[in-house]
Amino acid sequence: MDVDIILQPDVTPAQMAELAVAAENLGIRAIWSSNYHQHWDAFLSLAPAVAATSKILLGPLAVSPWEYHPLKLANTLLTLNEMSHGRAMLAVGGGGGVLGAIGWRTRAGGDIWPGYHPTKKTRLPDRRVRGVRESIEILKQARSGKFSSGYPGEIFVIARPFIMEWAKAAGPLIYSCSSGPQMIRMGASVADGIQFSDFTVDMLPEAMENVRTGLAARSDAPADFRLGNFWAWHIKRDREASMYEARRELIWRGAVIGKEEEILRKFIKDESELDVIMENWNNFRKASWTKSGKIDGVPEDLVNRLIAGLASAGDLNDLETELERFRQFRAGGITELALRVHDDPMEALQLIGEHVLPAVRR
Repeated sequence: MDVDIILQPDVTPAQMAELAVAAENLGIRAIWSSNYHQHWDAFLSLAPAVAATSKILLGPLAVSPWEYHPLKLANTLLTLNEMSHGRAMLAVGGGGGVLGAIGWRTRAGGDIWPGYHPTKKTRLPDRRVRGVRESIEILKQARSGKFSSGYPGEIFVIARPFIMEWAKAAGPLIYSCSSGPQMIRMGASVADGIQFSDFTVDMLPEAMENVRTGLAARSDAPADFRLGNFWAWHIKRDREASMYEARRELIWRGAVIGKEEEILRKFIKDESELDVIMENWNNFRKASWTKSGKIDGVPEDLVNRLIAGLASAGDLNDLETELERFRQFRAGGITELALRVHDDPMEALQLIGEHVLPAVRR
C-alpha cells in the first residue's frame, strides 16, 4: 500500500513546494492540494511543487464539475500534466463546500437547487452520479488527444468540436470521489481510481463489492485500479496538541458532518449518546470555526471514542494501534492511504515517513 498526503488549503504555494520535496525524498506517492472556497487555488498552488520535484504525483482533491465545467477542467488538468511531465492527477467529486459558498443553482434557475434539504442544510446538485460520470468521460476524451465532435451530455454539454493534441496518454490519473453505493459503482466503471472519504475498516467489504460490480461493467478496466481513502492524521509527539487538533477537526469527519447514525452507533454506548451528538452538533462545528477545540455539551469520553473510531490521534505510544488499522485498510483493498495532515505538516511528514511507510508497504 502506498501513502499519499493531503495538505491543508492554507498551505502557501511556496510551502507546498517545500513539503512536496520532503515528501518525494521520503517516498510518498502523491501530494493532494485541498480545494476550498477561501484559500489558495488548488491547481496554481501546485506549480512551484511541480518545478521543484521530479517523481511525486500532484493534484487537487476534490473538484466538482458544477464549479468548474469539465471542458475547462480538462484544459487546466492537462496543463498541469504537461508542466509536470505526466505526474498530474485529479479527484472529481459531486459536492463540496465551494458549491455552497457560490450559492449554486440549477441551469433552470429555481429558487432553490434540487437536493437541498432544509433540515440537513445540504447543498448538492441533482443527478450527481450522472454529472460526475459525464465529467470523467470528458476528461478521458481530452486526455486521449483524439478528435471529438463534442459531448452531448445530459448534464454537461460541449457544443463545439475539440482536440487536445498535446495530451499525454500516460496521464493524468483521474479519480472519482465516491462514498455512496451508486457513486462507487459509477467510479469503478469509468475512472482510473476511487477516493473514499473517512471510510472505517468495517465499511470496506460492502464498498469493495460495489467496486467489483462497477469494474465488471467496463471493457477497459485498468490492470491497476486505484483505491484511496481520505483519513485524518493527528498523531504528534505532543499528545495534548494532537487531541486538541482532533477535537477541532472532528466535525469534518464524514460520519459526523453527515450525521450518519449507522456509523456513529459503532462508537456509542446507547441511543442517549446519539441524542447528545445530534443535540450538540453545532457545538462540533463551533469547536472548528472558533479554533477552540472545545465541544460543549458532549462528554469527553464520547468525544474521544468518536476520535478513536474516525481518525488517527494521540502520541507515539498510539502508533502501533494506528499502524494495525492501516494494515487492515491494506488487507481490505486500499492501494493508497491518503493521510490528511493539519498543523505543522512537516512534522507530520517526518512521523509518517519514519513510522508509517515502513509498516504499510508490501
